Amino acid sequence: MNQTKEKITALVITFNEIGYIEKCIASVSFADEIIVVDSYSTDGTYEYLLNHPKVKVIQHPFKNFTAQKAFTLKQATNDWVLFLDADEVVSQKLKEEILETVGSNPEPVAYWFYRKFMFQNKILRFSGWQTDKNYRLFRKSKANFSDKKLVHETLVVNGQSGILNERLTHYCYKNYDDYKAKMLTYGRLKAKESFFMEKRFNYFFLVFKPTWKFFNHYFLRLGILDGHKGMVICYLNALSDLERYKELKKLEKKNELAYYLVMP
Repeated sequence: MNQTKEKITALVITFNEIGYIEKCIASVSFADEIIVVDSYSTDGTYEYLLNHPKVKVIQHPFKNFTAQKAFTLKQATNDWVLFLDADEVVSQKLKEEILETVGSNPEPVAYWFYRKFMFQNKILRFSGWQTDKNYRLFRKSKANFSDKKLVHETLVVNGQSGILNERLTHYCYKNYDDYKAKMLTYGRLKAKESFFMEKRFNYFFLVFKPTWKFFNHYFLRLGILDGHKGMVICYLNALSDLERYKELKKLEKKNELAYYLVMP
């Protein structure tokens, strides 16, 4: 296969990721440029990145995931970008596949990655994530983040997509409190999405959506086979949906109050 040298920029966003960002950065050391946008970490993440010889770190206030990733994408000087979360790690085999793919002048302009989820240091094989995939490698000139999503950002691709064979390792679960906080944050951001799209709160969804999420992931998507790990993950994922609808109700009440306050 005729390969040409195409430069790659690795992009990461961070907030308090010490203990995880080190492995992430080490795994993308093959990139020609590594840029990290940090939203004012307080745990030493920024200082670690600032002193890393291969990393360019920029501090930028966090508004939502889409806005932060869109800002980060603009910082890349190369067309091919590898966009990772701070708790994701590229294996040696995945690195080789990335370099071979980019160097072969491929027709696809973006590539999906399947992910291997880690509950601390143990693999989560089920719990609804066995088919999870995300865009991680793409041409900057052919893609952008949709401004309609605040969390679980959506990449809009202008061109053909492909899928890489090797999986990206995702250390999704550090500890209970950290994952719970992450799920509650996701739920609140999803509530803002729903509010901006004029989706109304109702009690049926408040009860049904979290219940269905747990039942679907734990039983139908076989989280039960992940044992205690599956129970914890499925419960906290369902909690995110519960928080979403509770927050949506609060946003609607605030909006109604503001409306009555400005009425003549």
